[in-house]
Amino acid sequence: MDLVALADFNLVARHGGFGKAARASGRPKATLSRRVTELEASLELRLFERGARNLKLTEEGRALHERTAALLTELDETAATIAAGGEKPRGRLRISAPLLFSQTAMGRIAAGFAMKYPDVRLEVTTEDRAVDMIEEGYDLVIRVNPDPDESLVGRAFLHDRLVVVASPDLPRPVADHSAPGVVRGAGDRQTWNVVTSDGPTTIGIEPVLALSSLIMVRDAVRTGVGAARMPISLVSHDLADGTLLHWGDIDGSEIALWALYPSRRLLSARVSAFLDFLKQAFPNGTSDELAAYIGR
Repeated sequence: MDLVALADFNLVARHGGFGKAARASGRPKATLSRRVTELEASLELRLFERGARNLKLTEEGRALHERTAALLTELDETAATIAAGGEKPRGRLRISAPLLFSQTAMGRIAAGFAMKYPDVRLEVTTEDRAVDMIEEGYDLVIRVNPDPDESLVGRAFLHDRLVVVASPDLPRPVADHSAPGVVRGAGDRQTWNVVTSDGPTTIGIEPVLALSSLIMVRDAVRTGVGAARMPISLVSHDLADGTLLHWGDIDGSEIALWALYPSRRLLSARVSAFLDFLKQAFPNGTSDELAAYIGR
């Protein structure tokens, strides 16, 4: 495949027309049109639907653009860094991160990274859903306890655990009695398996609130309305101040945050720099280090 023609195709696709692409790049419009036509002929595919006043990608053209634009950008950046005599991080870095980590730590991490690497344009999207890194154009994703995926590689950079906490004003249940609970998600009656200093036990929970955000759960449990399961990093300050009490650890609740990237891509300088920055932010990967990012 002619890489020059492919680059011209992506230029036109990005700008939405031959005229706009020509003005943005300083290239002749006729040259861009000829290159795209040659690429279509070599692939035996129509990449654009050409109207009288507009240009629209075909389904095949959209797929080609989505799969090759990032690769061409990486080639350009690699050539630029080699020409500059070093692998300096530069270009766009797109990251998908989970909601809670984004709310508690990502803002400060992103700001620190931007100040250290001004040639990198960092874009962070907050979402808990599984994303297709290639199709959606992400360079890196941060996920909690991700399922194994042969197409991704990475490292765990943070560890946390779930604990049961409650206000000092809320009596701990005894025998077969239940405690009121603030839960995330479904509000059905639950039994929590807990490990305490006296050994394993269970706590019956009768939900009084079902909330979708752990930040909301924490704020609610502070009022004394019920007990809750929380990442210890999120309530570390409350436990230290005595505004919440520790009823025990949820059995088998280890949490690992992973930074992942596609295994079939070379590790770019900007992704490598961000991974190193995470390591500097959380050198031991402990919940205490994450708690330091969380305000009281």
